[in-house]
Amino acid sequence: MEPKEELFKNLRKQIAESEHPRELAVDVMLAVQRHYGYLHDKALEEAADLLRMTPLELDELATFYDFVYREPVGQYVLHVCDGVVCWMNGYPWVLDYLSNKLSVHAGGTTEDGMFTLLPTACIGYCDLSPAMLVNGRPYGPLTPEKIDDILKRLREAGPPPKLAR
Repeated sequence: MEPKEELFKNLRKQIAESEHPRELAVDVMLAVQRHYGYLHDKALEEAADLLRMTPLELDELATFYDFVYREPVGQYVLHVCDGVVCWMNGYPWVLDYLSNKLSVHAGGTTEDGMFTLLPTACIGYCDLSPAMLVNGRPYGPLTPEKIDDILKRLREAGPPPKLAR
């Protein structure tokens, strides 16, 4: 991961070259989030400053998107698709199963900080339904056995590479 100074230099360059800098708001928030791990208040202020927006304007956007995290998340974020096709193919049991397996409610993070469980709007993998994303990687069609295997492999792998701060 690039150092903060380089990240912000690159973001400033992209913004300066853009005809409509505000259109980069989500990209900037995600880049800053990747750097810090989540978009805490100071990070939001830094991103807003880059875009010449107010923190409130940027926060209104941030709270709209499921993939912008305004609170700390686990090392692995499980986005369980709750789109129509996934609902038809088992979404409720998937969320319940993961919630029971991880001992955490939807929206929560496990005590060890390893997993955050988040229901999310359609992720576009209807051919894999029911499906979920783990740190952006799609998995499906999900079965209890497949979920157990995914969780086992993630636990064995340990935390993903740390983000630079």
